[in-house]
Amino acid sequence: MRPTCSKSDLPEKICVVCQRPFTWRKKWQDCWDEVKYCSERCRRRRSQAKNES
Repeated sequence: MRPTCSKSDLPEKICVVCQRPFTWRKKWQDCWDEVKYCSERCRRRRSQAKNES
C-alpha cells in the first residue's frame, strides 16, 4: 500500500482573480504550473480582474 499524503502537504497557489489560496487537485496534476484560477467562476471573471488592476 502507498503511503498517504496529508492534505496540508499539498502545494498551494493564490488565485489571480479572487486572491484566495487554493490547493493542488488531481485533475491538475499534468498542468499545475499553468493553473491560475481556483474555479471556473474565476476563470470566467478573469477579464474583470484585469480591468480592476
